[in-house]
Amino acid sequence: MAFAAPTLQPGHASAAGVVYLVAGISVFSVQDLILKLLSGDYPLYEIMVLRSLTATPLLLALVIMNGGLRSLVGRGWTAMLWRGVVICSAYFGYYLALASLSLATTAALYFTAPLFITLFSVLILREHVGPRRWAAVAIGFLGAVVMLRPGSELFDWAAALAIGSGLTYAAAMVHARHLGTRHSAAALAFWGNLVFLGCALALAAVFHDGSLQSGSHATLGFLARGWVTPTLRDAALMVSTGVIAAAGLTLLTQAYRVAESNVVAPFEYTAMIWSVMFGWVFFRDLPDAQGWLGISMIIGAGLYVLYREGIRSRR
Repeated sequence: MAFAAPTLQPGHASAAGVVYLVAGISVFSVQDLILKLLSGDYPLYEIMVLRSLTATPLLLALVIMNGGLRSLVGRGWTAMLWRGVVICSAYFGYYLALASLSLATTAALYFTAPLFITLFSVLILREHVGPRRWAAVAIGFLGAVVMLRPGSELFDWAAALAIGSGLTYAAAMVHARHLGTRHSAAALAFWGNLVFLGCALALAAVFHDGSLQSGSHATLGFLARGWVTPTLRDAALMVSTGVIAAAGLTLLTQAYRVAESNVVAPFEYTAMIWSVMFGWVFFRDLPDAQGWLGISMIIGAGLYVLYREGIRSRR
């Protein structure tokens, strides 16, 4: 039997949105760690196939409890499907970058997303952006350049994938609020997971025999490595990402449904806490001085953009 979510007062909705988002970020941070640990031995598509298959019945149960199966094929289901394609592009780019970059570096470059949202608001929505927000956007992208280190021997092209994930995630979030007024978080998450499964199966069909793998770059190996029969431990880790995906996708989508994006979005930066902590504990990896400078510039700029966006929305 389906049930409707209770209507929340604005203050309570904001608090609930923050709780949903922080919980979702912490859950997904564990998944990032698992993917980083497995990226040297298995292909990404193999992990994503097992993850998506595990998540599918869990998300389907959530759909049944939150609106029923009709919510999956009602008006606007194609919009949910296309949003899933964009989300899939964002996360696949992020996961591939993880194989070559540290957890903290990947997360920081991904957090160019609020800067891209500002650009989209001007180019697509024709909104006015003042000089202070433009200055913050410029500083944030300069921070990305500082972290990329172009021309240096430390430059890694996989960093472009992390920035690309921020761009595509921003596109999805711009559309999330509109979709969320008509569709449940469970339905959005289910369609997103279905697209993940389709993309992973397509990649498996192309790369399963390993014949296209070339070079020693970690990201290329994570993409094109042939299918590997996992150990029992590693299979369990892969399956656990499906549970994480079902919980994380629902929590994040619910956060942006129940609260204004400018309220909850700053709390996505709690991912940096987990990334730095996991990077140090499991890989003894911490950013150097230049890395910390770039991280500070990106996060500071992103938070300021979100702050100014909140002021504009209230006006």
